[in-house]
Amino acid sequence: MHSAILRQIAEKVASGVSTKGLDDYARKLIKEAHVKPAFLGYRPEGARKPYPAALCVSINDEIVHGIPNDSPAVLKEGDIVSLDLGLIYQGLITDAALTVGVGKISHEDQTLIRATKEALTAGISSAKEGSTIGDIGHAIQSVAKKYNFNIVEGLSGHGVGYKVHEEPYVPNTGIPSRGPILKDGMVLAIEPMFVKGKSAIVLDKDGYTYRTRDGKKAAHFEHTVVIDGAESIILTA
Repeated sequence: MHSAILRQIAEKVASGVSTKGLDDYARKLIKEAHVKPAFLGYRPEGARKPYPAALCVSINDEIVHGIPNDSPAVLKEGDIVSLDLGLIYQGLITDAALTVGVGKISHEDQTLIRATKEALTAGISSAKEGSTIGDIGHAIQSVAKKYNFNIVEGLSGHGVGYKVHEEPYVPNTGIPSRGPILKDGMVLAIEPMFVKGKSAIVLDKDGYTYRTRDGKKAAHFEHTVVIDGAESIILTA
């Protein structure tokens, strides 16, 4: 269900489409699926106001948590767009994201998107009972190194379940066999974020949107997984 909704939203991404239009469409699909948006009205600690949308839409140098409906933007040919969606079903939360291009995008942007998606697959593959949080981060970090991209500083994956953000912290860098040990039944949101430029970030004046400090583009992918013995099951696939 989660992936189907996110995929349908991604199919609406095109030049001339507004970010508010994407959020409106997300709300329509969520209502039709008889689930609830996890982000709408969510207020993390320290935030000045609750998050006002169901969908996060982050364009180009915006890494995550872009607000689509306060000051709507219009997508342009060559943009890359991260779509991040949280859903509540029977009291439990799942979280997933993907990045897509608007029309024809540069070869470098295509590579950035492909590398970040590959890193998500690598991180998930390393998430199994008896492994560690460091194993996940190392797997993601290895893909970034392979493609010569940097990993965003200060943002990470996380536990998820009854709340949008739970323990443990799941960084996108790590040392093998270090950190908390993964146990059967743990639910994690694994979310690599790669950038074309430097790793430093800044928080926008809206209090939610994180951007690259140097204005270079970023890509973001995410799945929610549950540890199930020697593998992890993707709940948002």
